[in-house]
Amino acid sequence: MPSSLQIKDLQLFRQNEQLLSINEHIAGGDILTVMGPSGSGKSSLLNWLTGTLASDFTATGTVWLNDKNVTHLPAHLRRIGVLYQDALLFSHLSVAGNIAFAMPKGNKKQRVEKIAQSLAQVGLEGMGDRHPDNLSGGQQARVALLRTLLSEPKAILLDEPFSKLDTQLRMDTRQLVFDQIRTHKLPAIMVTHDQSDAEAANGKVIYLGRIIN
Repeated sequence: MPSSLQIKDLQLFRQNEQLLSINEHIAGGDILTVMGPSGSGKSSLLNWLTGTLASDFTATGTVWLNDKNVTHLPAHLRRIGVLYQDALLFSHLSVAGNIAFAMPKGNKKQRVEKIAQSLAQVGLEGMGDRHPDNLSGGQQARVALLRTLLSEPKAILLDEPFSKLDTQLRMDTRQLVFDQIRTHKLPAIMVTHDQSDAEAANGKVIYLGRIIN
């Protein structure tokens, strides 16, 4: 069965102020873009999806992943991966160690081989033993992507993951991320302030309650 992420009848409030009202179905490989100014509830939407909504927010509605209601599951059981603005790599682990940290447990040799193959696929061949602090911003972004993908999520959220990259690197990294989302057929939601991100995603855009096709 193809992957899908569905938001049913979400209404998100900060105190008594309604920020969002959303009904969306995202098929595997599709990217829904959410745009709007700071404070409009974009990041809070992602927090609600991952089960980490702050206590000063309330929400009604449900989130479904592959036709399973995950609304009340704890964050670590939802199988929803997130890419943030910062790579958030662990300094005490190697590149390979960072990727392995999030992978499901299994045969160690197979895990090592999978990490090596994945690094080669994103242009980081042989860098598994490198210290993440010695990588460029673009290389760190690719390691963060692999860590998310190899955790085998059922959906992926993008919280402005390209905003700190320069223009060319932003374009290259964005293309890599989008290609991987489509290859793995993951439903994705991207929060961004950048119109070029939305255009590159080539999907539906929600902007402050208005939907742009």
